[in-house]
Amino acid sequence: VPQWYIDRYSSHFKDKQERTFAAMVSAMDEGIGNITTALETAGLADNTIIVFSSDNGANVGCVSHVTASNYPYRGGKRSIYEGGIRSPSFIWGKGRLHPGSSNALIHVTDWLPTFWGLASLQGRLKPNSPITTKPLDGVNQWLTISENKDSNRTEILLNIDPYPLPCGHRVPNYGIRWKEWKLILGSGGPPDGWYPAPNMTAQQLQEICHKPIEGYVELYNIELDPYEHRNVSDRYPHIVKKLTHKLMAYNETAVPPGNMKVDPASSPKHFNYTWMPWMKDGEEVGEDMRRNLWNVEEYNWVQREVEELPDPCLQGFSVDM
Repeated sequence: VPQWYIDRYSSHFKDKQERTFAAMVSAMDEGIGNITTALETAGLADNTIIVFSSDNGANVGCVSHVTASNYPYRGGKRSIYEGGIRSPSFIWGKGRLHPGSSNALIHVTDWLPTFWGLASLQGRLKPNSPITTKPLDGVNQWLTISENKDSNRTEILLNIDPYPLPCGHRVPNYGIRWKEWKLILGSGGPPDGWYPAPNMTAQQLQEICHKPIEGYVELYNIELDPYEHRNVSDRYPHIVKKLTHKLMAYNETAVPPGNMKVDPASSPKHFNYTWMPWMKDGEEVGEDMRRNLWNVEEYNWVQREVEELPDPCLQGFSVDM
């Protein structure tokens, strides 16, 4: 970011990273202001929708200096706790939206069919003879966004990853959200704690920085417990079983991971510290660089977990699914 943006905050932030981040936000804000001004000048603002959407929660783990926070939500970037996956966004459309906020269940894949639907409504895609596409993962959420209607989805696959992630989970990482329920099998993080906002008092830090209790199976009612303090998997085994079967169904269509070992030749230091392709056209990766990570046996723990769960029908209660 240009130095003069940073200089604006010389008296506001002592920390260099916080000062630089504030400067970057200001520069971005100014650039977006230039775009909106141009839209107004060109008479296009009334027919424009602007969306801001984050990709994940703040990075609060695996960094030497934390200046961000997702508190009171748990976890952060690289985790599948709410602090890592509940990303803020906002949408602007002149005369098209009711002001307000929503916690409706919306996934990033919903943007494409939502925009597609809007374009069709305006006649640009000829609704009477619509252009067909391959099946889309997302759903049209325009009424959810514009009129605060219920979400058109009840389910989100959060992750299926049986292998370790640098600065992340060290055991298999499976997660799914269904209605108000969220199931995690294996490990939801790290980061997996409740990381404080900057400048909290020592007493506040002591109150919130307790070590989380992780279970091999974690089930949360996100509507009642959005901060994921109460693992209720032992109380609702029938929900755990149902969501585990959903995960297994997703896994049946999963593409085998193609992870490979790090190739030293790919280091940016060889290319003026720029990330770029490093292999020649047609060059194959040597066998010594490959790792066969697809081992069906490693998924058997999911099946065993289902089989070992008590059957709710044998426990004297029934559940309306």
